[in-house]
Amino acid sequence: MAVVDLVDSMLQLTFSEGVDEESGEPILTYKRFNQVKMEANHEQLYNVATAFAGLQEHTLYQISRRDISDIYES
Repeated sequence: MAVVDLVDSMLQLTFSEGVDEESGEPILTYKRFNQVKMEANHEQLYNVATAFAGLQEHTLYQISRRDISDIYES
């Protein structure tokens, strides 16, 4: 049977800096916060992300949480 252990978590904010004139695609930049408390729930991360986004020059495009887990046989 496989066991999963959450070992790290990261919060990533994606900002839109405008639109590429040639391709029409959005120009995106990223801010990453490593070693997020693994116990932090989605509401807490959302609140932190939107507060931080309010201090930025560019428009918030997306909020992502990226978790890293080890998977092994028990």
